[in-house]
Amino acid sequence: MVAFRRRRFADLPEWAAADHGLAHAAFRRSAEQLVSGAFRTGTLGIAAAAFRDAAASALATERDDAVARAFFEEYFVPLQIVPDAAATDGEHGFVTGYYEPVVEASAIKTPRFRFPLYVPPPELVKIDDVSRPPGMDPSFRFARRKSCGLLEEHPDRAAIEAGLLRGRGLEIAWLADPVDAFFIHIQGSARLELTDGRQMRVGFAAKSGHEFTAIGRLLVDAGELTLAEADMDGIRAWLAAHPERQRALFDRNRSFIFFREAAVDDASLGPVGAAQVPLTALASIAVDRELATFGVPYFIAASQLRIGGRPFNRLMIAQDTGSAIIGPARADIYVGSGFEAGRVAGRIRDAADFTVLVPPRLAESLAR
Repeated sequence: MVAFRRRRFADLPEWAAADHGLAHAAFRRSAEQLVSGAFRTGTLGIAAAAFRDAAASALATERDDAVARAFFEEYFVPLQIVPDAAATDGEHGFVTGYYEPVVEASAIKTPRFRFPLYVPPPELVKIDDVSRPPGMDPSFRFARRKSCGLLEEHPDRAAIEAGLLRGRGLEIAWLADPVDAFFIHIQGSARLELTDGRQMRVGFAAKSGHEFTAIGRLLVDAGELTLAEADMDGIRAWLAAHPERQRALFDRNRSFIFFREAAVDDASLGPVGAAQVPLTALASIAVDRELATFGVPYFIAASQLRIGGRPFNRLMIAQDTGSAIIGPARADIYVGSGFEAGRVAGRIRDAADFTVLVPPRLAESLAR
């Protein structure tokens, strides 16, 4: 059971230094959808419609850090998210990190570039609780439509990597390293530097439907790595040392991601997230799409997490989602693009205190 507990802004650790200007810029990118009613309300009941006045104000004026802080304090009330209503204090959530890989690629297959990223096949369709066939695992949100019109489970990673889609013209680009391809699947997006001089972004379009399995956890459970070693650097080092075991390990993550192409309009911003706005490094988070509502501000305090040498106490905006992000106090922090961002993101696995910022009237109904 989830409870919401009223807090004051003064209760939030280092609230005054929370980079309100960056958070306001990220909130402003979602404001048009909030005003238009494009975002649906998640099952936590954080009503998207309640944010329209704040969103309209954000659209009207850009604000620097000091003015942005006043904006958030004027339009919102902080509510701590307590997943266990019996809990009274402490940190109740968990954060991880993700990033946008920047990888060399080719628009055509060559002897060097042999590992494809795919667009969705036309028979892959999105399903829900109404359209999901009887007996299919309720976690499946995609299925394959057979020629007769019936739906079935789509083949998994192992089948696809073995050549299921080969020769159908579904390849969006080709990579030189299967490890890079796998990590792009994990992150859900990438910026590709093509051999012909162009840049291309690829973003999540669909998935096979199978449950995500973390290969780092598999390596820890098998005694191949310690928990401390199972960050991105440690996993990459293990894969480099055991190339003959890569494919078998990858195939144990049955989930397979399909991509769509996107232009690189502004390399200073991140890829377009599930909320259909560009992500902002250290101001955008991925949340549980079933529970949470896009465009909503969260203050995340993770006392053991250090980025830039300081404890992580930042104001973030819910603008993305991910299949491994499950729970009301669970988030993936978007760190940025490139190798260094990936190193930082790969080390984030920390307890965190989650406070959602909501308009006062909504706070009255949520925190009774």
